[in-house]
Amino acid sequence: MDPTDVPLDDVVARLRASGSVFAEDEAAILVRAAADAGELESLVSRRVAGAPLEPLVGRVRFGRLDLEVGPGVFVPRQRSRRLAHLAVRRMRQRVGGEGSSPAPVMLEPYCGVAPLAATVAASVPRAEVHAADVDAAALAYARRNLPEGAGVHVADGLAGLPSRLRGRIDVIAAVPPYVPGAELELMPREAREFEPAAALVGGGADGLDHVRRIVRDAGSWTAPGGSVLVELHAAQLVVAARAARPAGWTVRIHPPSASRTGVLELVAGSEPIAG
Repeated sequence: MDPTDVPLDDVVARLRASGSVFAEDEAAILVRAAADAGELESLVSRRVAGAPLEPLVGRVRFGRLDLEVGPGVFVPRQRSRRLAHLAVRRMRQRVGGEGSSPAPVMLEPYCGVAPLAATVAASVPRAEVHAADVDAAALAYARRNLPEGAGVHVADGLAGLPSRLRGRIDVIAAVPPYVPGAELELMPREAREFEPAAALVGGGADGLDHVRRIVRDAGSWTAPGGSVLVELHAAQLVVAARAARPAGWTVRIHPPSASRTGVLELVAGSEPIAG
């Protein structure tokens, strides 16, 4: 039986009764993902039971990209599209005329399924793109989401990157784990129960341990005038900026959006930060 033969209103009603706010949209996604009516029933039952939508169907829309995801990995948040767009802007600013300069280099540490690197690869054709993480499952999806030739590395933050990248990276863009451990229970149930805690909890009382490592280590990896872009919760931006300035970074805070996240931008020394 074709999944489209199943009354869509029935699927919508079941999803809405389970608490789905976007029942119509979710029903359409589940129908498209199912090969037959039996698989549709399985997907709907698992969604009603609380399984997150994107790993169920194996894909998440991120901007104009469809990225592969799966169980047990961090699902890219739509709020991170702002960071992705800023990374693209900074990369384009590093591109000279055709043949006049080397390809600009971008790295996404703590990459998960590599939404930022994939966005840059799709938007800046000359870019040399790299992604890094310690999670083998996430890196498997990152390889699928990135074009052939992209670098995918096992690295803890910046530790473990190939030495050939040192001093060459024009843009480092990251969504590191930044949730304080004491606040994990405040996260949505789907995140707490279905995503790895290591991709969420940042360490330290303020959740900024990974950010401090970036501040400490990124200077030796970035090219002159390169940018480091980090997504953080609104309450963490000023604290992280204070930690960065004594380390010699020029700091810009891109103000929080409606999602209560903003972007911390670092540039080595007194290099002016572009608009």
